[in-house]
Amino acid sequence: MRDQPASHRKSGFRLPVLEWVRDYRTSWIKPDIVAGVTAAAVVLPKAMAYASVAGLPVETGLYTAFVPMGIYALFGTSRPLSVSTSATLAILSAAALGQVAPDGNTAQLVIATATLTLLVGLFLVLAALLRLGFVANFISEPVLTGFKAGIAIVIVLDQLPKLIGIHVVKGSFFHNVYALAAGLPHASMSTVAMGALTIAVLVALEHWYPKSPAPLIAVALGIACVAFAGVQRYGVEIVGEIPTGLPSFVMPDLSLIDALWPAAVGIALMSFTETIASGRAFALSGEPVPLPNRELLATGLGNALGALFGSMPAGGGTTQTAVNRLAGAHSQLAELATAAVTLGTMVLLAPVIGLMPHATLAAVVIVYSNGLLNPEDFRAILAIRRTEFVWAVVALVGVVLLGTLQGILIAIVVSLVALAHQVSDPPVYVLRRKRGTNVFRPVSDEHPDDEDFPGLLLLRPEGRIFFLNASNIVHKIMPLLAQTRPRVMALDMRAVFDVEYTALKMLTEAEKKCRESGIEVWVVGLNPDVFAVLEKAPLGSVLGHERMFLNLEQALAAWWEAQHAIARDGVSSASRHPGQRTP
Repeated sequence: MRDQPASHRKSGFRLPVLEWVRDYRTSWIKPDIVAGVTAAAVVLPKAMAYASVAGLPVETGLYTAFVPMGIYALFGTSRPLSVSTSATLAILSAAALGQVAPDGNTAQLVIATATLTLLVGLFLVLAALLRLGFVANFISEPVLTGFKAGIAIVIVLDQLPKLIGIHVVKGSFFHNVYALAAGLPHASMSTVAMGALTIAVLVALEHWYPKSPAPLIAVALGIACVAFAGVQRYGVEIVGEIPTGLPSFVMPDLSLIDALWPAAVGIALMSFTETIASGRAFALSGEPVPLPNRELLATGLGNALGALFGSMPAGGGTTQTAVNRLAGAHSQLAELATAAVTLGTMVLLAPVIGLMPHATLAAVVIVYSNGLLNPEDFRAILAIRRTEFVWAVVALVGVVLLGTLQGILIAIVVSLVALAHQVSDPPVYVLRRKRGTNVFRPVSDEHPDDEDFPGLLLLRPEGRIFFLNASNIVHKIMPLLAQTRPRVMALDMRAVFDVEYTALKMLTEAEKKCRESGIEVWVVGLNPDVFAVLEKAPLGSVLGHERMFLNLEQALAAWWEAQHAIARDGVSSASRHPGQRTP
């Protein structure tokens, strides 16, 4: 597909399907169809497995891989993105549905799921209309790492009973661990064997044949064990009857909105976060980057319409998108091919899928959920930033101990607190000059020979100065003044892109205290916006143009001129030696 000029893409709303169909190349047809069919081999088993994670009939996974996938192909902006459900969305949905359908009644669950998915879709569409695509950036990468790791632990603990053939009453994390341990003596050896066989097949294929449709092969093997070896006679439970044909229309229950909307907001956020992350990760060089607000609309419409046909909350998936792209997908036609395979499965293969062992599904979920828990990610964070490692661990513990819905709130709160902490405590560097150059750099043990200038304190604050951090900047500067007792303090402001009103008042008061103590304040390197603000404020009048400089070289030249004047006639007033006004 030929890339369009940015001005053309931004001029009004254009239905994405019209764009990629118009520019479609006939040479893409075969690789797109092959990629879509290959991706279906991964999507369908995992979608059914994740439906079971949510406590829903496995056919719900098929419906989710059909309707939202097709809708996204029409409205989405990512070429390779494959849309169905995910481990994260499944476990979040399970927590939400458990609140309104605790007895697990299938009919009640289906209606509750339709209501939840419709709310997720409506929230995503509303966010698109309000242009809230930037919200996905509110969850930092370390916190998202911890959140996903916590989700992996919760999912594995949830699936282990199915893997060993026992039934436990779900509760808190520690309750579930105790119930699992207490049930181990009652495990079904035949079920354990089936689960172990599935895991062995998945791991072996991923290791030696990574391009093979491992989930499809594992599921086919499990079904074959039931169909030809009759393993259900030895206590291996199977999925059971699955309705054949197209999904039926489901009417959401509006009376459940009050109970489900908070969970729907969290699920919508995670759906969008996973969708945009997957879309960006697999965009090739030269391809348009997925547009966040268009992605909100596409996934929102997919969820809203899918809800009416029995699907669960959906979003883009990393693994299936990777398979789709690596198999040769060039456009959204690949997603339509995946949806077509799903349709054929619903119409023709539903009776065969009903023979699938629960242990096989549990094994698929466990193997692929482990990808969410990567110790190497934690080690990488710890190697760079210990503080953000703590945030990742807090998110993980929050999900595991407090639950997934509370965990996502913790993840958001931790991200916002982390952001507030970073902007509330900006650095203030003491500068020295590299000898023989005009390079000014922060004081460092690595550069002990850098020049300082007794009587002149050079400081460089960084970032936006506003009400949240102005007092911290002042508190960092005051000990430096007390320690060095300079005659002039020059603030290099080139790394400050904005100064807010409250901060200006604090800086004005700090300048007055400095002046009363015999310390002059100079400002250096103001950008035009900051200069315009400062000029209107009382601080600008106090400083005057003679204490504003374009750069540190000019400030230092004015300082030396003042020193020469002092040496010549003993007049100790640096202000009589003007600098240059900032433009």
